[in-house]
Amino acid sequence: MRFAIVGATGIVGREMITCLEKRHLKIDQLRLAASPRSIGKIIKTAYGKITVEGISEELFKNSDIALFAAGSEISLKWAKKAATLGCIVIDNSSCFRYDPKVPLIIPEINPKDIFKHPGIIANPNCTTAIAAIPLWEIEKHFGLKKIIISTYQAVSGAGKEAMEELEKQTCDYCQGKKLEIKNFQHQILFNLIPHIDKFQENNYTKEEMKVVWETRKIFSRPNISISCTAVRVPILRAHSESIVVETKKKITPKKIREIFKKTSGIKIVDDPKKNSYPMPLFASQNFEVQVGRIRQSLIFGDYGLEFFVSGDQLLKGAALNAVQIAELLIKRISK
Repeated sequence: MRFAIVGATGIVGREMITCLEKRHLKIDQLRLAASPRSIGKIIKTAYGKITVEGISEELFKNSDIALFAAGSEISLKWAKKAATLGCIVIDNSSCFRYDPKVPLIIPEINPKDIFKHPGIIANPNCTTAIAAIPLWEIEKHFGLKKIIISTYQAVSGAGKEAMEELEKQTCDYCQGKKLEIKNFQHQILFNLIPHIDKFQENNYTKEEMKVVWETRKIFSRPNISISCTAVRVPILRAHSESIVVETKKKITPKKIREIFKKTSGIKIVDDPKKNSYPMPLFASQNFEVQVGRIRQSLIFGDYGLEFFVSGDQLLKGAALNAVQIAELLIKRISK
């Protein structure tokens, strides 16, 4: 198998390399591509030292699978061209997620949809991916009527520069310097901002609507009721979400814990007596989504549940999910 990573020097691209290594994918060739300013850099990997190259038609002609982590502009310019050259693209941008011909995949939920691809497979938004794993188990066993989500999203969701801004604001505050604001609408240090992405006509932000649109597509439930409020918080890495659901069948915390224990990709962290619950501090750099604070809903009673999740959005919300999709493709190609 010949792999390429486009945007290999960025924060998600680097995590893709790490995921390939940790999951021991057998790769005959790994090529790393990035913007002109990164060309010539040498990156040490488990597959050897690799020199970063530019994005080109030749790259895709000689690659079986390409993981795109370079942003929407690059995806729009190169993804379809790469597909026509015989390379299967797994795209991390939002460019193709809502295209009815392009499958939007979370391997634990809709793996069979992968093979309907037109040469491009879309990776979901990080917030959607983290919530969807536990939500799908509830949908399968109890049926979902309504979903209400409030997010607590780390600055890494806005990229490397956003992480550097939080770190710099922290240092500048300690030194009594004026805080610079570049990547956010307001100061992020000692603050939270209920505004991620652009506001839509319905006064929800695009980040909030992504959760609605993508969950409906992945679950094949176009009319399921979903509402989301997305909030940026001064945490470097890992998103958290408070989730409230109304179900079609009666549900109990005990039953859902038993199901979650058997679910790949979920780690139950739920012992309030020991102050044990999901937190970004411990979810960071872990493949599993942590689930805890599981309790019966005071609003929906026997037909409702409330819980809290934390997950590394650079992993399950981006790099890991893309690599898991690649694993499924390799199995099919190998057959």
